[in-house]
Amino acid sequence: MPTTGKDGAMTMYSDAQRDIQQQFGTQAIADVLEAIAGTSIDDHQQQFIESRDFFFLSTVNAMGEPTVSYKGGGTGVVTVVDPSTLVFPSYDGNGMFLSLGNIVESAMIGMLFIDFETPNRLRVQATATVSSDDPLMARFPGAQLLVRAKVDRVFENCARMIHKHTRVETSRYVPDGSGHAPFPAWKRIDLLQSALPASDAGRAEREGGVISVDEYAALRATGDS
Repeated sequence: MPTTGKDGAMTMYSDAQRDIQQQFGTQAIADVLEAIAGTSIDDHQQQFIESRDFFFLSTVNAMGEPTVSYKGGGTGVVTVVDPSTLVFPSYDGNGMFLSLGNIVESAMIGMLFIDFETPNRLRVQATATVSSDDPLMARFPGAQLLVRAKVDRVFENCARMIHKHTRVETSRYVPDGSGHAPFPAWKRIDLLQSALPASDAGRAEREGGVISVDEYAALRATGDS
């Protein structure tokens, strides 16, 4: 979201960011990058965003405490509704709802889209809301909630420091077309059984049995958690 700098002009940079730019002599290049940063998503950026099956989401709570989460799903896990609007689902997770709670409190989010194979990356800053009855919920079977984000800034970053990786496989926990996903191993841990929500109570016994923390750690070490 734009801020007002020391000179009273609107800018995407804070005073502290400007001070460090001045320290390293980068204010001029920062001004150029600000000038070419967009406030809406173009066709090329839409294609890139909707080709991703994961992204990184940063949020901040009302006390200014940040968190960053990896968000995965099927290809197109983030949909571009129009040049100024993105939507993405919230699937079943650990029940902490750190990111979603932060969005409800402060609304400000950052989204980082990365292609580790090409490589390439795109950043979006937006103002978001959370809904359980958004009209686009049906696009994401298995979603519990939907986040709708209004784009404030969108800009591409140099990809030179992105280490190239090759895709091995897609997570088997991505919900299918009916919203079904395998029962996660961490919900089978014995210490968690009494704390699971009612919808998961008793499922561990039907999904391979209750396991210990050590057994779960062994599963996770093999990538089967």
